[in-house]
Amino acid sequence: MSLDSTIENLLRKGHGLLAADESLTTLHKRFAANGIEPTTENRRAWRDLLVSTPGISQFISGVILYEETLEQRTQEGELIPQTLAHSGIEVGIKVDHGTKSFAGHAPELLTEGLDGLRERLVHFHDLGATFAKWRAVYSITKSTPTQVTLIENARTLARYALSCQEAGLVPIVEPEVLMDGDHDQATCAIVSEAVLHSVFEALTFYKVKLETLLLKPNMVLPGQDSKLHPDPGTTAQETLSILRRSVPAAVPGICFLSGGQSETGATANLDALNRINGNAPWALSFSFARALQNSAMHIWSGKPEKRIEAQTQFSHRAQLNSLAAQGLYDVHMEAT
Repeated sequence: MSLDSTIENLLRKGHGLLAADESLTTLHKRFAANGIEPTTENRRAWRDLLVSTPGISQFISGVILYEETLEQRTQEGELIPQTLAHSGIEVGIKVDHGTKSFAGHAPELLTEGLDGLRERLVHFHDLGATFAKWRAVYSITKSTPTQVTLIENARTLARYALSCQEAGLVPIVEPEVLMDGDHDQATCAIVSEAVLHSVFEALTFYKVKLETLLLKPNMVLPGQDSKLHPDPGTTAQETLSILRRSVPAAVPGICFLSGGQSETGATANLDALNRINGNAPWALSFSFARALQNSAMHIWSGKPEKRIEAQTQFSHRAQLNSLAAQGLYDVHMEAT
């Protein structure tokens, strides 16, 4: 399949991405919060529950997997990537190795994983992956992010994206301005715009083809400790404003991350973005993790007898975000 075909499938109207690529540490923390034992079998069972949900391809066009999931099987014995492919869902893979302290610039972080990446991408492609993801993170404090961190993370994202395209994988470029802190929405807008400018400057410098990548940014939101709660319309206006100033029209789609938002908050903000997109040149969709999984995981809690109920909740959440990606969501749908 060509990169253009993968992009077209990922950006089908009313569809978005499921980010099921949590590291073992992150997934085990979420398991612990729901009383689930952090075992290999429970990780397999949870991922199987998600990808085997009946009818999920109506709302989900791609799933980002963690590396071990590529060789895990459903309870029917089929490899998880094969289950996705048979449903017409693109198989994605997280390829970064997480963040490490930036030497000489702590507490800022750089993302690692470029060593051996080209070879790993070929291997992942052979296992059925058609797209990949790399995440860089930026914290807002009085002194961060610094210019050197913007530059280094942007260059790393660009080198990753170029390697993906070389290997026949669509790169998802994820520069995330974290919600940690007490900053206001205006500060998030300033930092997010600076981050995006640095990223696209690097992508252009490295000659990455913008037409065959997807952007996965944060929405413009105040810090979680700020006690500020802007309405979805304001968030959408602020987010679209900085995107228009920093993201080239050649980029085909923007799939927002949910970050620390609640399930309903992320969906409402996505809906507002699509209602007032003002003829934005990109498709505006989602690539959510917790905002798709939280309620379903709470229902499941590691109990096989709760599998169907959890799948029903996951499907409902995916459907609501599908509607939001079309500007058709209403909060009253939450209760249906």
